[in-house]
Amino acid sequence: MNRRAFLGVTGSLPLAWADSVVSPAAIIDTHTHFYDPSRPEGVPWPSKGEAVLYRTVLPDEFVRLTKRMGVTGTIVVEASPWLEDNQWVLDVAAKHPVILGLVGHLEPGTPAFQDHLARFRKNPLFRGIRLGAKVIADGLSQPPFLTNLKSIAAAGLEIDAVGGPAMLDDLLRLTDRVPDLRFVIDHLPFDPPAEASAREAFHRALRELGQHPVVYVKVSSVLRRKGSKAPTELSAYRPALDELWEVFGPGRLIYGSNWPVSDLVAPYDAVLRVVREYFTAKGQDAVDSYFWKNALEAYRPPRFRA
Repeated sequence: MNRRAFLGVTGSLPLAWADSVVSPAAIIDTHTHFYDPSRPEGVPWPSKGEAVLYRTVLPDEFVRLTKRMGVTGTIVVEASPWLEDNQWVLDVAAKHPVILGLVGHLEPGTPAFQDHLARFRKNPLFRGIRLGAKVIADGLSQPPFLTNLKSIAAAGLEIDAVGGPAMLDDLLRLTDRVPDLRFVIDHLPFDPPAEASAREAFHRALRELGQHPVVYVKVSSVLRRKGSKAPTELSAYRPALDELWEVFGPGRLIYGSNWPVSDLVAPYDAVLRVVREYFTAKGQDAVDSYFWKNALEAYRPPRFRA
């Protein structure tokens, strides 16, 4: 579906942007989770003890919540380690065009990886895999792991890297070992380490990653709780956003909400409002790049091409 057809289906952006002369032509939320604890097999995540999250979360609710804010599509990032939950999301996506792609969960370095990759990449909505910090750190010294990531790169797919500041040095090593692997670092800005040398190492690694054109940053963890609630004023978050802007520029920052996990911190409209204010001040090109164009470059979803 090309951009004109996509926008024809979704319509003009709603009143949430009517007070601004700058508004995005579309908004792709590149980090959501869908799951259904009522399935016979249940879910491995979230746990029953997580009262806010342990409920059925499906695309119809996401559309009802976000359409009025101008959100036109989403990339699902699979949090379940169960192999068949990749298929479950793809089956859900087949019925819900708001899902533009899936970042699945496979285990590179295992004997079955190539077969699983071959199976799921047949579906064009399968756009990559999510890897945690420990998996990346352990895999860097394992040839089968690196061979499998080269297969990801060769297939035109990406990885989402989930971790914290200590992960950045491992990601730098990964760019050396698989230089054409496109990846997205999830849930920035990170809280810098408290210890001075670790904090300096974090900022250095971030700057070095900024020199690699295949590295994207998902600005999906902006709001922070202070006491019982999270401030919703941009001033509370501007320094961290300024650093990401200075390091990665307008071409490699992408929007993600981490919904419904974001509900643990603030409502969806508050999460969107802070980044909207920040990027609107940068101008039309920055707004379009952040809210949809960079997502197309990072994930290359088949349902929407510029």
